Amino acid sequence: MDFFDRFAIPNPSIAIYASMVAIGLTVVAIIAGLTYFKKWGYLWREWLTTVDHKRIGIMYLISALIMLFRGGVDAIMLRAQLAVPDNKLLDPQHYNEVFSTHGVIMVMFMAMPFIFAFMNYVVPLQIGARDVAFPRLNALSFWLFFFGAMLFNISFVIGGSPDAGWTSYFPLAGNDLSPHVGTNYYMMAIQISGIGSLMTGINMITTIFKMRAPGMTLMKMPMFTWSVLVTNLIIVTVFPVITVALAMGTMDRLFGTHFFATTNGGMDMLWANLFWVWGHPEVYILILPAFGLYSEIISTFSGRNLYGYKSMVASMVIISALSCMVWAHHFFTMGQGALANSFFSITTMMIAVPTGVKIFNWLFTLWKGKIRFTVPMLYSLGFIPLFVIGGVTGVMLAMSAADYQYHNTMFLVAHFHNTIIPGVVFAMLAGLTYYWPKMFGFMLNERIGKWAFWLLSIGFCLAFFPMYITGLDGQARRMYTYSEATGYGPLNMLSFVGAGVMAISFALIVYNVYYSVRYSPRNIGADPWDARSLEWATHTPVPEYNFAIEPHVASSEAFWDAKKKGHELFPGKVEKIHMPNSSGVPFIMSAIFFVFGFSMIFSLWIPAIISLIGIFACMAHRSFENDHGRYISVKEIEETETKLRGVN
Repeated sequence: MDFFDRFAIPNPSIAIYASMVAIGLTVVAIIAGLTYFKKWGYLWREWLTTVDHKRIGIMYLISALIMLFRGGVDAIMLRAQLAVPDNKLLDPQHYNEVFSTHGVIMVMFMAMPFIFAFMNYVVPLQIGARDVAFPRLNALSFWLFFFGAMLFNISFVIGGSPDAGWTSYFPLAGNDLSPHVGTNYYMMAIQISGIGSLMTGINMITTIFKMRAPGMTLMKMPMFTWSVLVTNLIIVTVFPVITVALAMGTMDRLFGTHFFATTNGGMDMLWANLFWVWGHPEVYILILPAFGLYSEIISTFSGRNLYGYKSMVASMVIISALSCMVWAHHFFTMGQGALANSFFSITTMMIAVPTGVKIFNWLFTLWKGKIRFTVPMLYSLGFIPLFVIGGVTGVMLAMSAADYQYHNTMFLVAHFHNTIIPGVVFAMLAGLTYYWPKMFGFMLNERIGKWAFWLLSIGFCLAFFPMYITGLDGQARRMYTYSEATGYGPLNMLSFVGAGVMAISFALIVYNVYYSVRYSPRNIGADPWDARSLEWATHTPVPEYNFAIEPHVASSEAFWDAKKKGHELFPGKVEKIHMPNSSGVPFIMSAIFFVFGFSMIFSLWIPAIISLIGIFACMAHRSFENDHGRYISVKEIEETETKLRGVN
């Protein structure tokens, strides 16, 4: 029994037992469904072994949506607990676990795969490529992310969830104050997922530099592709830092080292510095692709080319550089001295300047444009004022003296969500609606989509604006309750109502997908939005090879030039196309990583060693494998093109 006791939940509750039952029933239902409809072969051939960037993008998208609702349930629980004074819905331990997992899931396992979904699906199409530079590495990146996310999510039913916050500061995250395995889950799951993210960074940079269509110089790339390039340069710069920090934290917890201890030469602030050297650029890893999506959408639905192309590119490069010079503004109250506080205060305020340039460029793009108020455009327009409010409060927090009042209050929680939700979530929902017809061959219902947008926007304001007031009035974050005498009750109830309205809007988005699958017309053509960039120049659905003839590009809006100025986009002839073969190795290797991570979490050394050998065996297999891909013949391409021309 001692062996099995280590897997027990240290703080069980009815909700956790109910979750166990629900997870078990869901797994049984999935297995039964795949068996009954005889889809195991289809699942393996078309999805689990695919190296097609489009299918990998869709799998990232599905994973992100699932994690959005998983993290959203945590958010509702947090707001419900704080809705009234002295509430007993969650006890202190469960509250700590819920806000810790909420932060990790939303940042690492929702927002990151959402942006990777659009990176994977859109970038090769925007630059006229057949696929990414390293298709198998791309598949491995996804499956490492996926199994890392699954490893993290089983924590609340096997062993216990992390409870040291999404930042997992030491010494709170050390064995003395966090003795159960929750923080081990944090270390191993983010490590496995982060390795996949780093691989994606290398892959995307190589793809953009080496696989652009003829004529597409760097300054003729679409703005979304530019944002992806800058983002992945940040990824390869800062993700090695969190990789090293997580390895050191794992060694502290499992092997008794003292990197982040307060004794024996350790330094707890070392973790805080390493975490935020990664953590603050991570915010811009999320926001810059969102800026790229907004640029594409605002330009399309304004009927105008993007204003200030060069200044938009320059502002993103400046933001990426400054993002690595602001991390210590998280330590204004930790005694680092006036000189350091002043330096990081100035760099933090400076980052608002290039961001402001982008805001004005979007406004000038809208100026005198023929604006179409579609769902993607509504999200883009709603983003601008809401994000500006979040940015202004960020400048307030950048003032180190004033930060003594704001720090560790609900004001900071409101600021962070005021930038990430309009900045990232709105962008992802706008991009989801915008690229849905290219991905799936039909459009989402506009009327339902607009209802979802307005409910989400109103719910957001109701949920987070009251937190600015309670934060300035002294309500601390990460506190599971408060007394009635504080007077925070009415505004916290308003926040709970706002969270409920947001939940309704997300339910509407789900209903919109269901409704559109059933009733939306399929004869929408390849360019339903009258768009401007190259991804809309190919068929819907997109063939495996993307373009039968390699496109030739003359501007950053190559497709618009072809439609309006008569530019010949496909001047060549059809030739045989080389494509990579599918492979099950990335899936198998990532599954072994899952076993390795689980074994390390529970100090099961023999399975850990065996699985590590399995990982190296997969690497060796790939090193000696003689697989040079395959060719699609001209006849097969012409047959596919004839069929797709009939569809479009």
